[in-house]
Amino acid sequence: MRIGVPAEIKNRETRVALTPEGAARLTRAGHEVVVQAGAGAASFLTDEAYREAGARMGTVADAWGAELVLKVKEPVPQEYGLLSDNILFTFLHLGANEPLARALIDAGTTAISYDTVQIDDGTLPLLTPMSEIAGRLATLEGAHHLLSPAGGRGVLLGGVGELPGARVVVIGAGVAGRAALAEAVALGADAVVLDLDESRLASVRDAHGDRVRTELSTAATVEREVMSADLVIGAVLVPGRPAPKVVSHATVERMRPGSVLVDIAIDQGGCFEDSRPTTHDDPVFRVAGSTLYCVANMPGAVGATATAALTHATAVYVDLLAEHGRGALTLDSALARGLNVDAGSLRYRAVAQAFPHLPSGDSVVAP
Repeated sequence: MRIGVPAEIKNRETRVALTPEGAARLTRAGHEVVVQAGAGAASFLTDEAYREAGARMGTVADAWGAELVLKVKEPVPQEYGLLSDNILFTFLHLGANEPLARALIDAGTTAISYDTVQIDDGTLPLLTPMSEIAGRLATLEGAHHLLSPAGGRGVLLGGVGELPGARVVVIGAGVAGRAALAEAVALGADAVVLDLDESRLASVRDAHGDRVRTELSTAATVEREVMSADLVIGAVLVPGRPAPKVVSHATVERMRPGSVLVDIAIDQGGCFEDSRPTTHDDPVFRVAGSTLYCVANMPGAVGATATAALTHATAVYVDLLAEHGRGALTLDSALARGLNVDAGSLRYRAVAQAFPHLPSGDSVVAP
C-alpha cells in the first residue's frame, strides 16, 4: 500500500504522524511511504532520516494522494480540497466540527479517528497518551498564567514555606484530569478534583491520600469550588460528543480577579461556556477578571515527546491498515469503533446524533 504523511499546518503543530522508525517498519513490510518534505522538522526528524528509512520525500499532493493518509490533527479548511476517497487516520474530534464532517462526507473519505478508537474495556488507547500530556501541560500553563507578568493573581502554584499553594480545581477525573491533578500535587498546590463517577474519585483518593480533596460533581459543587479557585482545569470528555458545558459565564464573572481557566476539552467544543479555540501564538483571552487558555493542540508544545508517544500507540493500527486497507476494520473491533465517516455517510453514532441532518449509514458504530 502507498502511505502518505502530510506536514501538519495547524498553528504551532509540531507533531508528525509517522517517525522514521515507523517508516522503516512499513517499508520493510513492502509498503511505499511518501512523506511531505519537512513534515518531521518541528519534531527534529529530518528528511534524511526518512530517506534512510526507505521513505520517499514528496509534495503535499503526493502525501495526500496516497491510499492511506496518516495525520495528527484534523484537516483544517485549507486542506478540505485535498480530501478524497482514500483512508484518513488522524484525530478528528468530529462531534464539534460540522464543516469537517460535511467535507469528509462530500469527499467519500474513509475517516478513522484516533480519539474514538476504543478497546473493549472502554479505554481510548490513542487518545490516552495525548490526554496525559495535555493534562500535565494544563497545570504548567495555568501556573505560568497565574504569574503577575502574565496578568494572573501573582500566586505561586506550590506556595512557599508555610504559605499554602494555589487552589487548583480539576473538573473530570479521567486520564487528562488525573494527569493535571498529579502535576498540581507534585508542585504543592491545594487541589480538589470533581467527577460524576464515585469510583474514579475513590481511585484518586487511593493514589493521593489526603493531599487531594474529592467532590462529586454537581452544578452546586462546581460553582462553589470554581468561585474560590485560583486555577480551574476543565477535563470533561464524552467520546465522540461535544463536551458538556460545566462552568457558566455567570460563574466566571464571580471568580477571583486574576484567576485562570484551562480548557483541555476545547477540541470537543470546550467545557466552559466562554471557551473558544486559541492557538499557541495567541493562547489566552480575558473574560471578566479571569484568563482563559483554550489551545486546541496543547501537545504540540512538546512535539518530540508527543510524536514519540502518539506513533508508539498508533503503530499496531497503522500496520493493520497498511496490510488490509478498509478490511482492517473487520479484523480489529477497537479500530472499527474509530470509524467516523465512510462512503459518504457518518458512521459513528455520537457524531450522527450531533448532526442528524447529515447522512448516516445503515450500520452506525457505537457508542
